[in-house]
Order: sequence, then C-alpha cells, then structure tokens
Amino acid sequence: MRFVVLAAATLMLATSLANAETDTSQQEARVPEVLGFVEWAVIKDTGLRLKARMDTGAKTSSLHAIRIEEFKKNGEEWVRFELPLGDHEDQPSMGEIEHDEVTLQFERPVYRTVLIKRKGAESQRRYVVKMNFCIAGTEHETQFSLADRSNFSYPMLLGRRFMGDDDILIDSGKAFKSEVECDYRTLEALAESDHRTNS
Repeated sequence: MRFVVLAAATLMLATSLANAETDTSQQEARVPEVLGFVEWAVIKDTGLRLKARMDTGAKTSSLHAIRIEEFKKNGEEWVRFELPLGDHEDQPSMGEIEHDEVTLQFERPVYRTVLIKRKGAESQRRYVVKMNFCIAGTEHETQFSLADRSNFSYPMLLGRRFMGDDDILIDSGKAFKSEVECDYRTLEALAESDHRTNS
C-alpha cells in the first residue's frame, strides 16, 4: 500500500514538473511584439493598405467608413459600408488612376454597437464589426467601430483590445518600426477587382 501511494505521489510530481515546463516554454514563446506608433496595416481579402495609428487611449479600434447602412441577412443584422481611397491616399499606385476614383464596399455582420460620448456634441451610436487584417507580417482579428475619419490623418486606429489580445507593445518614439511587410495590392489592382467584399 505504501508503495502504491509513493508511486502515485511520484507520478503527480512528474506531471506537475512537465506541466510547469510546458507553461514556461509557452510563456517564452509569447514574446510581445513591439510596433511603432504608426504602422502599415493591410485588410485581408482585399489587399487594401492603410496607415494605422496605435491608440492606447481607446479600447476599441476604429476604421474609416462612410454610407454605413444596416440590413438583414439570413435573419441576422449586417452592415454595409464604403471606404473611399481618395480620403487617405495610402495605396501604392502605378500612376494610371487617381485614388478618388476607387471606393471599396464592405459587408460584415454587426458584432455589437457602442455609444460614443462626444464633447460638445450629441452622443453617437456606432456599429462594431470584426475585421481580419495583417500588420508587421502577422494576421490578426479585432473589433472595429465604423466612423467617418475623412478629416483625420489616419484611416485606422488600433486600440488596447487589439494590443492586449495579441501581446503588442508600442514604441511611441518610432513610426513604421516593423521591417516585415504584409502582401498588398496596387491601386490599379483594387480598381479592377470586385469592390464588394463579404465576411
């Protein structure tokens, strides 16, 4: 009986040590990635490249969108919106067409809505969708609130939810710190493609 108890205790100790080693190796594998305060981001399935500013003051990320319209699809709430490339001329071009000639259209399920309180103005309800994108050579998915950002320098903001979920640290003194690029398309290639992208 004593031998059985001793054997069981030895097995438990060995299992604990193995789990500890696994936990340690997983922690070592999850080294936080350091990005600059501005990086290039590419929306997946389109190849659209945008400047993305890291915003530690915002929890939810934000994406430039106009003509936002809710509709039903298979009994669920969806939203369609447009992203005119002329508002932020970030897409590489061969000079054959102008940015303001291209507008991408998106359709996504509504993940949730948020009420944005604005100083000196009425609160605004915004749709939130999930979008896949690539930054610094790595694919991510996060929540984006949709808002008209045509008067802002950056069409995309990436907030704390993205940073925390994906172990991202920000070097506030550098822009475009990443040396790894994501695949993107030229303005001309985007213009030739079907502009409506579905989730």
